[in-house]
Amino acid sequence: MKFLIDFFPVVAFFIAFYIPEDRSQGIYVATVVAIAASFVQVAIWWWLTRRFEKMHLITLVMLVVLGAATLLLQDERFIKWKPTAVYWLFAAALLGSRVFMHKNLVQRMLEHAVELPQQVWNNLNMGWAVFFIASGVINLYVAFNFSNEIWVNFKLFGILGLTLLFAIGQGLYMNRYISAPKEDQ
Repeated sequence: MKFLIDFFPVVAFFIAFYIPEDRSQGIYVATVVAIAASFVQVAIWWWLTRRFEKMHLITLVMLVVLGAATLLLQDERFIKWKPTAVYWLFAAALLGSRVFMHKNLVQRMLEHAVELPQQVWNNLNMGWAVFFIASGVINLYVAFNFSNEIWVNFKLFGILGLTLLFAIGQGLYMNRYISAPKEDQ
């Protein structure tokens, strides 16, 4: 369920892009729909859990700011920066968490479920930070070197695929350090 809620604005953006017959207007229609979908996402999550998800709020703020600039200035470059801005904010949070919280974010999110050596937690945290930085760079490359249609497809399928592959790789890496539960004798 959370997965569907998390990707709702991206999927809505993708679908809305293809609604207008005039493809040049697709990016603006998709931007309006993504902003609305992000508000719906935050509301649904609040209704289900009675709390706000930080990732949803960050995405909402970035969508409102960069989406408004896109719509008011009729300049698609602003919305194309949104994924990169979000990825780089996540990377900054991951990199800063060790310094400011004395425990990295990946460890904070997963330590209740798995026990790993500290160096492995640090490697996982750094891996995700580098992944988000690279995803931001790749987004900018695709956004500004290819058509809007290719960028919109990449935004949904490419980034999602890369994230899934990276998560699987991280899981395989973690698995090497997870010890089997000790049996009671």
